[in-house]
Amino acid sequence: MKKNVIVSLADANYFDLLLELVESIKSFKESSEVAICILDAGLTKEQLEILSKKVDEIKKAEWDIDVPGYKVMGKEWLKSQVSRAFLPKYFPNYNKYLWIDCDAWVQDWSSIDLYFKACENGKLGITQTMGPGYKIMSKVKWIFGKIALIKSQNFKHAIKSKIALNEARKLAFAPHINIGVFSLEKDSLCWSNWQNNLTKTLSSGQVFGSEGLAINMSVYIDEIDTEFLPLNCNWIASNLLPKFSESTNAFVEPYLPNHKIGIMHLAAGLWKDGKDMRVNKDIKIEIKTLEDKTILKSLRYLN
Repeated sequence: MKKNVIVSLADANYFDLLLELVESIKSFKESSEVAICILDAGLTKEQLEILSKKVDEIKKAEWDIDVPGYKVMGKEWLKSQVSRAFLPKYFPNYNKYLWIDCDAWVQDWSSIDLYFKACENGKLGITQTMGPGYKIMSKVKWIFGKIALIKSQNFKHAIKSKIALNEARKLAFAPHINIGVFSLEKDSLCWSNWQNNLTKTLSSGQVFGSEGLAINMSVYIDEIDTEFLPLNCNWIASNLLPKFSESTNAFVEPYLPNHKIGIMHLAAGLWKDGKDMRVNKDIKIEIKTLEDKTILKSLRYLN
């Protein structure tokens, strides 16, 4: 019986990305010891048949917290903003859970090991979106001299979700935490804390981004026990492009010592001529190499 599981979710539009994530996981021999489970948020019958031959379990994603229909408007994929906070309910037979968004893929198994290690003893294993090369951490709008209007992602979402101002201020300049990759043990107290915060954010705020705001609240307001992992464990390429090592055929961090990227995450997309790399495999962008070249390359798996 496999003790650890990697979980993701997709609808029909992101099926190709989901397959690439699964294939990237299975490309490592270590994956034989880890289950792969999928939440279905609108996959077609044909897609489910293909997927069933590659993964251990597939379950239909549900609205685990009631959300008004007008906030959803038929967008089943928005269930990812809720169901990921209830993974032990869907897949109860595992000890440790690692969530990876379907628009991410695994390049180095060491990041998988780190996430499973990070969540021991009830901790949340997660990565902050900050590191060398990040030039803007929070947005502000300057009004008069030293007076500024805070527009950071956490603060903006907290205000829209009617989170108490004293709590929202704790989030204002805290490094944002991306919920696209995280790990938790089955019995971690973080699950219930996160679910409670998610209920709050969904009651007044928009669905998209609610789960991220809720986990930021759990970390920075409720101060749940958290193990922060390096940026290369959840490399969001739209925030900072990687470099490419031609000698090792791998994407690496753009600054010394150029650590190999463990999980490449295409969150928010990489756009060219109005087209998103996540939905168009032909999109390539300029990437610098460690060999002082500039090449055209896709950041998707096996491109």
